Formats: sequence, C-alpha cells, structure tokens
Amino acid sequence: MKEFELKYGCNPNQKPSKIYMKDGSELPIEILSGRPGYINFLDAFNSWQLVKEIKEATGMCAATSFKHVSPTSAAVGTPLSDALKKACFVDDIEGLDDSPLACAYARARGTDRMSSFGDWIALSDECDAVTATIIKREVSDGIIAPSYTPEALEILRSKRNGNYNIVKIDENYIPEVQETKDVFGITFEQGRNNFKINKELLQNVVTVNKDIPESAVRDLIISLITLKYTQSNSVCFAVDGQAIGVGAGQQSRIHCTRLAGNKADIWHLRQHEKVLNLPFLPTLGRADRDNVIDVYISDMDEDVLGDDVWQQYFSVRPEPFTKEEQKAYLSTITGVSVGSDAFFPFGDNIERARRSGVSYIAEPGGSIRDDNVIEACNKYGIAMAFTGMRLFHH
Repeated sequence: MKEFELKYGCNPNQKPSKIYMKDGSELPIEILSGRPGYINFLDAFNSWQLVKEIKEATGMCAATSFKHVSPTSAAVGTPLSDALKKACFVDDIEGLDDSPLACAYARARGTDRMSSFGDWIALSDECDAVTATIIKREVSDGIIAPSYTPEALEILRSKRNGNYNIVKIDENYIPEVQETKDVFGITFEQGRNNFKINKELLQNVVTVNKDIPESAVRDLIISLITLKYTQSNSVCFAVDGQAIGVGAGQQSRIHCTRLAGNKADIWHLRQHEKVLNLPFLPTLGRADRDNVIDVYISDMDEDVLGDDVWQQYFSVRPEPFTKEEQKAYLSTITGVSVGSDAFFPFGDNIERARRSGVSYIAEPGGSIRDDNVIEACNKYGIAMAFTGMRLFHH
C-alpha cells in the first residue's frame, strides 16, 4: 500500500486527506481493521516511536496510552500490586501476572483514566490475548503494534462491531534522517530527533546527593522518553516503571509541573483504601466510576456525596476523603522521579515536585538560575542529573 485516503484531516472541513511516502515506496503499515483517521495516525506513529525506544532503552516490553498527540502515560511490563490492579480496574483479568505486556498496558491505561478515555494504544511487542482482553472493554480509538496473535486479533476485531482500528507496523522500518512538514504553505525541514536516551545520560549528577538507584534510573529514562513524544512544554512524573503524571503543552514550566504533580497525586490517591473500597452500585460502568472517583477526591466531593445524589452512584453513602487525610497520605510518598523537557528556571518547580514525593530529577540544565534549582534540591536531599539535552516536541 503506497497511500491511504483518509476521511478528512484534523477537522471534517479539511479535505482531501491522505498518508503516503514521499519517495513513492510502500507504507510501513498494514491496516488489519477499521479506517484510522488523520489524528489517529499522528497518535499511532508518535506512540509507536515512544514504546519502541523505551524497549530499546530498558530491555522491557512497553505500552502507552495516547490522546491528541501526547501520552497520558507509558509503562513497562512490571507486575501490579493487588491495590494497583484494583485501582486500574484489572483485578478480574485472568492471566494478567503471566503477561508483562498486559501489565504494561494496564498500568498505562490505569494511570490517568479520565484522559485515556478514547485513547490510541501502542505496544512494543506482539499483542497477546490477555492484553487484547483489557483493551476490548475500554473505550479506545485504535492500536498499533508489530504483530498480533490470532486470538488477540479476533478479540480486537470484535470491538466496535468489527470497525476497531488495528494497525500493524513494520518494526524494522527506519525513517529518513530529514523530515519536513508544511505550515501555512511553507515547508519546514529538520533532522529527525534521533537522540538516544539511556542511563549514560544521567551521569552528571549536580546535587550533594548523588545516589540514583537502578529503579530510579529506569523511571527517569521512561520519563524522558515519554517527554520526547509529548507536546511541549512538558514535565513527567514516574515511579515503579510507569509515567504517573504528564503535564503537556503548557506555556509555563511551573504549570507543567503543577499539572503533572496533580495527576501523580491522583494516581496515588486512587490506591488509598477509601477509594479502593468505595461501595459503587454494580450497575455503574468503569467510565462513570472514573468520573465519580475524580470528583470524590476533588474539592467538589459534594457533587457525588450530597444528600440528593449519592444514591445514583453508591449502595451506601461513603465517608468524605478529607483534604487533611489526603495530605497526610501523600506526605508518606517518596521515591518518585521527574523529568523535564527543558530546564527548570526557578526553584518553585522543585518545591512543587517535592510535595508529590519526588526524590530524583533529570533535566537539561543550562538556566542562569541553575544554582537556585540545585540549592532547592539540596534542601530536600533530592538527587538531580543534568542531561544537557532539550527534548522539545511540536
């Protein structure tokens, strides 16, 4: 297939639309089901690069959940605790512990379930039946992977009355070194961002505390590769082999940090016993449960706990999850890693990151206020590495 005609571009009025290879060669993909659109393919090709690079850097299978050309999360295939399985709504999935790839996607989808609603999925390895079983019951636009087992393909093809978007990509495909795009009729050309992110990038530790354990090295690598394919400005929190908070596309660095930190906090709070034991009505679907949980741990909890509404969601009215309880719980969190796609210009970013349990940081460095940022890290015993490489993505 040398070209594929799309229904329309970013919006219905943007026609005609298609994807093709400029040199006239075959596209490196095969569409196994559905008819992906313009934004679907933007998500597909960016998300595939992300999981491919995470696997190359860590040696572990990887998955990501994409929305509007940015990842909501990315993760490697480490086992989930019982609490995390329940928080991610996968505690009933048979064979989950035996499929690292399914664990990776369960983590990626479960990180920010509100944002992942209607996601595009990328898998670094062949999609198996367990992973497909998780995907089947979630609201999703499509998936890209290097291959699918016959059973997984059958499961996925049953979604959307047989119209679910399934794309197979040639895992050996290597794009041209130079890339172009048109804006306002003007062509931009640049070299592809082939910069390799690995543990060697984290050698320049500039803080008093220079101890970055292997688990944190892995998490920082996941964070930085996630940022490489996130709309800038961006900051990413990661722990336990997964990105737990992505702040994308903000004009201010501190707003990125706050957004990512708030998402990381929500990920932690979802695993608190008060949230895990919410007495949901059995008729309430997963998407509705996500919405209720989001409100329950917010400042608007009366919207789901009020006298006139709680019966719509719960069999028994839950006790409020007070801000004091949440703050006390979050204060026990440590060991979180955070990456930034460009330097932190002020120490306020460190102050905010510290409140979400951050112990390790990787950022390019190069600000005239680096000393202020290093001082803030030293104040809390945070280990920070300067990578020397900016990772803007637009």
